[in-house]
Amino acid sequence: MEEKLVKRLVQVGIRTINGHQREQAARFGVEIYEMKDWRDDLEFGFDTPLYISVDVDGLDPAYAPGVSHREPGGLSTRQAIDLIHRVKQPIVGAAIVEFNPRMDSCNITAMVGAKMLKEISGQMLAKMN
Repeated sequence: MEEKLVKRLVQVGIRTINGHQREQAARFGVEIYEMKDWRDDLEFGFDTPLYISVDVDGLDPAYAPGVSHREPGGLSTRQAIDLIHRVKQPIVGAAIVEFNPRMDSCNITAMVGAKMLKEISGQMLAKMN
């Protein structure tokens, strides 16, 4: 953002944010959708192709316990998948981040990460045609 390499940054599922983080978001024009304001019908309009980064710690720990900083009240896997499916623009790249295998004793988060990768890949392929 500081080097103006990104046109727009949208963060969804934020549960904790402090004053400094709000100031930084305002300074760089970051759009933040906190979980307290979540609606299952949220849609985002984009006019450029997208790079999607799924931070698995944005999911509720009931769905993704294998992260370093667990915080209740996050997105469900269904909400995250539905959000991916509502993307209308081409997806040019993606990342699944914040996974901590040491905290994922039953491999739940690994399976969730694989599912997110599958869903994003499917959207990428669907928009190629």
